[in-house]
Amino acid sequence: MNWLGAVPAWCWWLIALVLVSGGQQYRVVAARGETSTARSELADYRLQVAERDRRTAAQARTEEQRRQAVTDEADRKADEKYTDLEIRAADAESRAVGLRGEIARLRAGRSATCGAIAAQQRQAGTSAVVVLGGLLEEADRMAGSCTAALERSRIAGLTCESVIDGIRRP
Repeated sequence: MNWLGAVPAWCWWLIALVLVSGGQQYRVVAARGETSTARSELADYRLQVAERDRRTAAQARTEEQRRQAVTDEADRKADEKYTDLEIRAADAESRAVGLRGEIARLRAGRSATCGAIAAQQRQAGTSAVVVLGGLLEEADRMAGSCTAALERSRIAGLTCESVIDGIRRP
C-alpha cells in the first residue's frame, strides 16, 4: 500500500473521472445503437402497416365495385321487367277497352230489343244490364290497376333479393 500513497490524490480523482466518463461513453454508444435499431424496427413496422392499409383499401374498392356491378345488373334486369310489364299492361288495357265497347254495344242492343216488352219489364231489365255492365267495367279497371301494382311490387322484391344475394356472395 505504500505505492498507493505515492500517487497524488488528484491522480486518483483523474483516474476515477476517466473510468466514469468511459463507462458513460459506453452507455451512450450502446443507447445510440439501441435507438437506431428501434428506429429501424419502427420504420419497418410503419411500412408494414402502410402496405396492409393499401391492400385493405384495394380489397375494399374491389368489393365495392363487385357489389355495385351486382346492383347495376339487378337494376338493369328490373328495368327490363318493368318495360315488359308496361307493354303487357298497355295490351291488357287495349283489350279492356274492347270489352267495354262490347258491353256498351250489348247495353244499346238490350235497350233496343226491349221495345216490345212491357214498360215495367223493360225498365227492370235495362237497369239490371246497366248495373251489371257498370259493375263489370269497374271490376275490370280495379283488377288491372291491382295487377299492375302487385307486379311492380313483385319485381321490386325480386330485384332486392337478387341484390342481397349478389352482395352476400364473395
